Amino acid sequence: QLQASGGGLVQAGASLRLSCVASGRTFSGYAVAWFRQAPGMDRKFVAAIHRTGGSIYYADSVKGRFTISKDTARNTVYLQMNSLRPEDSAVYYCAAGSSVITSSLASESAYAYWGQGTQVTVSS
Repeated sequence: QLQASGGGLVQAGASLRLSCVASGRTFSGYAVAWFRQAPGMDRKFVAAIHRTGGSIYYADSVKGRFTISKDTARNTVYLQMNSLRPEDSAVYYCAAGSSVITSSLASESAYAYWGQGTQVTVSS
């Protein structure tokens, strides 16, 4: 089970750090990703880290502003979000998968486990 947290209401230009904690399992051996879904929109890929930590991918819209990282000791994956924009407003979901190949890191269907989502709202 995955638990996402850290969302909130901030002004444009601010930062937030989202956390995704796994209970009942560890992230060791799992790829972990963040997706987001704005109202009326499809869920979209944000960032992912391969199970080995050797590959990290970002959506073009967040490159240079967001950073995904994994803390194995805390069994937590973070999404550091800087320079937030109103268009970043969405519900953010973390997801994990054990057999995700590099070419599928941005694909929703590659992930078997999903958190409940945390709301991020950025005001202008």
